[in-house]
Amino acid sequence: MTSPHFSTDWSSWGPTDMASRRRAQHRRVPQVPADPGTVLEETESGWVGAVVGVEASGGIHLVRLEDRHGRSRAFPLGHGFLHEGAPVEVIAPAPRPTAAQAPRRTASGSLAVDGARARVARASRIWVEGTHDAELVEKVWGEDLRLEGIVVEPLHGADDLVGALQGFGPAPERRVGVLLDHLVPGSKESRIAAEAMAMRGAAGNVMVLGHPYVDVWQAVKPRLLGLERWPDIPRHIDIKVGTLQALGWPHRDRRDIATGWKRILGTVSSYADLEPSLLGRVEELIDFVTV
Repeated sequence: MTSPHFSTDWSSWGPTDMASRRRAQHRRVPQVPADPGTVLEETESGWVGAVVGVEASGGIHLVRLEDRHGRSRAFPLGHGFLHEGAPVEVIAPAPRPTAAQAPRRTASGSLAVDGARARVARASRIWVEGTHDAELVEKVWGEDLRLEGIVVEPLHGADDLVGALQGFGPAPERRVGVLLDHLVPGSKESRIAAEAMAMRGAAGNVMVLGHPYVDVWQAVKPRLLGLERWPDIPRHIDIKVGTLQALGWPHRDRRDIATGWKRILGTVSSYADLEPSLLGRVEELIDFVTV
């Protein structure tokens, strides 16, 4: 008597048959989401591949696996898979949060506190050398500073920093954080910083930090303007005028300088557009004045 022949060609099975077969194989095994990149083995066919997506077909959901040769096959979600050599039940991945659900971050990278009102200004202050410095700090850290109640004020030149501090009267509840341009060894700014930190009442109440750039413009990453690096400007030429001239932008008067700066500032949208040597100093000053 001839034994009956049973076909094991599962390609002839429809989606309902495949799903029924998998339900029949049901066991209490760990569940693994079909997240992109997860490597699975389909036990019936021996197909091994990484998850490239989940799709619907004929009323069931399929997980598509791509092997190392770039070929892909789809299998019904559920049982009948191995993950890292152990049986698992493959389930649909968790839905990704929408933009409305995802936590919003400020331009500085901090978690935003939506709905919070600006805090009444503290007595402590952050001082920067000029208007452009203040506008750049406001663009990136403004939301954070309003929440903390910290006001940023331009000095319009740091030559009389000691006199400005004496007039302000720093104290434990009236701290001052100062951001200086071109704070490098041997510079005029390094001497000013040393004098400020040595004055009576400064210890613990005044912090002077700075970045290495001659002007805060150079703290904006040059790639935003299509440059590999900012142009080198001779010392006898005003840094702003020389920069605009090198860029081929109008540079005759204050209006041209203001327009050029607005154009540069317009390329900045977050902390990622600024050089780390500025980012770290501003963050330190904010921490100092909010203690």
